[in-house]
Amino acid sequence: MTSNETFLYDTYALIELLNKNKHYENYADKDIVINEFVYAEFCYQMHVLNVVNPQQYLDEVKPAVIKPTLETIKKAMDFRYKNKKQKMSMADCISYIMAQELGIKFLTGDKEFENVEGVEFVKK
Repeated sequence: MTSNETFLYDTYALIELLNKNKHYENYADKDIVINEFVYAEFCYQMHVLNVVNPQQYLDEVKPAVIKPTLETIKKAMDFRYKNKKQKMSMADCISYIMAQELGIKFLTGDKEFENVEGVEFVKK
């Protein structure tokens, strides 16, 4: 990791940056990490939001993609099951566990993670 602060962004955080949400502007220059599941959700959101020139945004985040290990995915699904009442998404659980393993914070605005240790929670 570089000396700049690094966060593992969820799809919500990426969309808020894309939309230039003022609550996320402090994160625009941070080092970003995402996984393939967040990348997939972000690709989908480009269609949902009818983004002009989506490839530009996808190319920006592509270098940040890190593939989770099978062990990480297993730990994430254990975490998801233990917290099933919160109805956390698969992608968010994988992202959260990856952030834990990388020793960085998970950046999200998803209410299910508001009071979870190791999370940088920012809501608009």
